[in-house]
Amino acid sequence: MLNPITISDNDIIQQVKLSCLIPTMIEGIVGRQVIAQLAAEKGIIAEPHELQQAADDLRRLNNLHSAGETWTWLQKYHLSLDEFEELAAATVLSAKLAQHLFAAQLEPYFLEHQLDYTRVVMYEIVLDDEDLAMELFYALQEGEIHFHQATHQYIQDPDLRRQGGYRGLVRRSELKPEISAAVFSAQPPQILKPIVTAQGVHLILVEELIPAELTQELRYEILSTLFATWLKQQVEQVEVIIQQKIQSHSCLTSVPLG
Repeated sequence: MLNPITISDNDIIQQVKLSCLIPTMIEGIVGRQVIAQLAAEKGIIAEPHELQQAADDLRRLNNLHSAGETWTWLQKYHLSLDEFEELAAATVLSAKLAQHLFAAQLEPYFLEHQLDYTRVVMYEIVLDDEDLAMELFYALQEGEIHFHQATHQYIQDPDLRRQGGYRGLVRRSELKPEISAAVFSAQPPQILKPIVTAQGVHLILVEELIPAELTQELRYEILSTLFATWLKQQVEQVEVIIQQKIQSHSCLTSVPLG
């Protein structure tokens, strides 16, 4: 029987290093400090009701429906209640700072990238044989077989077969260029001539094209994208300074390779 194992702070730090997670850790630390510093400069604070809402959202996101579940979760991740509140505060500051920095850029960005947010309702069969795909395409065109019947006959994946090859609401950016060009030029409902890619031969039914609309959900997504891009740039700039300081003050021993 193994003896009890004691884990120290140094053990945790060493494991982080050995797992090659130091760059990720630094990025998270610097990102949090950049947000805190700039929020302070702009006079942005987390109001009590905003903290409460953020805490409720965190609990909902992690399926914590009772005080007991929340306490168990905190213990699992070694978080105190103060640290949980700090996590909620960071969420609030990030959202408010993103709104402060990029709210005015949101609509121009949407207009510039509007096509990227256009969506398609599509069904798909991917085959290995181009001749079979063409034969099936003409059979569908002539009404000899329905697309739904074809999916049950030619789709191997059970879940996708049960869904009739339904791909859901798909954005242009989520499709390969050769497929998106054909899909978003279609006149729905339309079955496209087979398209060959590295994955196989795609037989696609375009059911509906849905123009992009700047909904509240999309506003949040665009705002998050702009903020994440900006924050990454800030972090990269700070990381260069950190690395230079480490290099100038370190006494690392070089290890010969080979």
